Amino acid sequence: MKIFESKDGINYIRRGQMIPTETVVNMPDFHLIENRKAIGTLIESKGLTEWSFSLSANDVVYGLGQNMRGLNKRGFVYESFCSDDPNHTPDKRSLYGAHNFFVVLGEENWGLYIDFAGKVTYDIGFEDKNQLKITIEGVDFDAYVFKGTFESITKQFRALIGPSYVPPKWAFGYQQSRWSYEDATVVKEIADRFDSEDIPCDAIYLDIDYMERFKDFTISDERFPEFKSFVKDLKARDLKLVPIIDAGVKVEEGYSVYEEGVEKHYFVTDDKGKPFSAAVWPGKVHFPDFLNADVREWFGNAYHEMLEMGIEGFWNDMNEPAIFYSEKGLNEAIAFVSAQAGQNLDIYTFFTLKDKIMGLSNALSDYKAMWHRMTTRSGELKVNHYDVHNLYGYNMTRAAAEGFKRFDSDRRFFMLTRASHIGMAKHSGIWTGDNHSWWEHLKLNVQMMPSLSMAGFLYSGADTGGFGGNVSAELMVRWMQFSTFTPLLRNHSAMGTRRQEPWQFDQATLKIIRDQIRMRYALVPYLYAEFMKANQDQTLLFAPLAYAYGDSRSLLVEDQVLFGEGLMLAPVIEQNALGRYVYLPEDMVLWKASSVENLNQESFVKMEHGDHYLPLAINESAVFIRKNHLLVLTEPRNRVSKLSYDHLTVIGYVEDEATYDLYDDDGVTNQFEKGIHHKTRLTVVRVGETYRLSVDTTVTTLGNIELYIIDKNGKTHHLKQEKGVL
Repeated sequence: MKIFESKDGINYIRRGQMIPTETVVNMPDFHLIENRKAIGTLIESKGLTEWSFSLSANDVVYGLGQNMRGLNKRGFVYESFCSDDPNHTPDKRSLYGAHNFFVVLGEENWGLYIDFAGKVTYDIGFEDKNQLKITIEGVDFDAYVFKGTFESITKQFRALIGPSYVPPKWAFGYQQSRWSYEDATVVKEIADRFDSEDIPCDAIYLDIDYMERFKDFTISDERFPEFKSFVKDLKARDLKLVPIIDAGVKVEEGYSVYEEGVEKHYFVTDDKGKPFSAAVWPGKVHFPDFLNADVREWFGNAYHEMLEMGIEGFWNDMNEPAIFYSEKGLNEAIAFVSAQAGQNLDIYTFFTLKDKIMGLSNALSDYKAMWHRMTTRSGELKVNHYDVHNLYGYNMTRAAAEGFKRFDSDRRFFMLTRASHIGMAKHSGIWTGDNHSWWEHLKLNVQMMPSLSMAGFLYSGADTGGFGGNVSAELMVRWMQFSTFTPLLRNHSAMGTRRQEPWQFDQATLKIIRDQIRMRYALVPYLYAEFMKANQDQTLLFAPLAYAYGDSRSLLVEDQVLFGEGLMLAPVIEQNALGRYVYLPEDMVLWKASSVENLNQESFVKMEHGDHYLPLAINESAVFIRKNHLLVLTEPRNRVSKLSYDHLTVIGYVEDEATYDLYDDDGVTNQFEKGIHHKTRLTVVRVGETYRLSVDTTVTTLGNIELYIIDKNGKTHHLKQEKGVL
């Protein structure tokens, strides 16, 4: 083992020769530290590494990205092993992502990133409340140890992994999905209904039923005839279609993707070198070997035909990879079940029989039976899938992202994926997977967003309303109130569940949801600016209160989060609740957000530091503006592309002075990477008993600005600036 240190104090630990993940893209200059003892206690035994650290009584542990339980991960066991599991219950140790970064705040603040392709288990004070024990299923890995403040630790880590994925700006609009809108007629009806109900929308998703018998890169002529024209017609209405692509390629003679993959040896193999066979939606499939550079280029180019038809984005799914069953596993299960015919089964035999069937899906034995030809700098490396499992979905999406660049290197395309690894944060956004219409999953969504920001996944969000189960009108509204601030705002639900489009509820609920989506569109310039600044500055878009506040009480808050530089969100997350308790780490201004059309001087209330009970009607959500910060709104429109700076509303809690930089760019190209963007600096200064606004802008079409400024005494000042005159 070798330990290095950077000038910024990052310790880099290198043990053996790890399988490359290509996650770290900005390696600092390190120098070797002689005779440095290992940080924590490292024990290697039987091909595993156990790494233990002491925890003080008041230490709080944040991170691990997409995983179960609260903001503070202390007191349970978690795994980094991408898992296709739709039942996100508290006993689950892993979901779809492998995000090996966490931060410990306490007597000493430190963070750790483990760069490793396989399974890692974290016992965070479960077996021993005073110990954090990490089990790495291997002995070759890299690790990075950070020290400093919460903000500095996350900045150092984010600098290592590089900038996050930036979608086109339309992706900040509302997106409607269901498994499935089964044909073109239904999709058109959905689009028409959004317009007739005057509800903003930018995208409609196509789930697996748009394909010809679930075959990747095919379109059903029966259900979607004249697909290219259909896409063109929707684009003329400024609506995007987002089709799904799955990891498994159907085994079928005459299917070009399958035949070319077999001919060129592009599929993951079994131990005999033959394409590994398993089953997903279309029945038997082979899995492309995305860890091979030639395969990534081939699969990435396959997206081009649909891009040429006018498609501007995709969502990759089932890429853990999800396996319903393998041929070997199914044959063994059938043989065992057949042998029990006519038998008098006792409890243990029956449970064994049951487990044989239930254990067919995503079996570890199947993952261990798959082999890759992984491309590395030194050539191809034969590796077992189990050892690189967490890289599979990451490299599928990498293949797509690289394919998009070959199609048009300067254009942003929309990319969303289910399985993920930290290295994928530069290629795609993620959604949090197959959640349920449970209040517990709304709370989980709130708690997961800061962990995802820490892992570099800024463009993220949940299936609003829940994917599985039947959503109530109340849960739909409360979830929408929180999702108004998540970069991804997608309403997605499963086949056989209650429909979740906004008009599927009573008229009162429809109005609340319409108002909430209109509020989202009014917020898009602000949300986009906060997103881009968090990306460029390596700050967190969502954060625990402890990110900005050092008091011990903030460490205990589990259901309030900071958003961007100036807001705190306190969503209602309990059924039948018409209010909630909140903790304010400092004086803040409350906006009981319900509609952007009814703003007035009574819309804002200054609240003092401390604990409060806050009444919130079903159409109200709690948005808090932090001291000396500004919130910017525009007039809502029904498409993101129609939003403008013709009329801005600025809301602020200002004691003496507050400044906000409203970032903007063309929202379509990658020119922002070259620094080509617009910036409007809004500065509000107290002058005597009133306030003055100054504007420094590169936006040529900036129009009138209306201000609601709350002073330290709680008085709201309503001012208007017309063409530069206040």
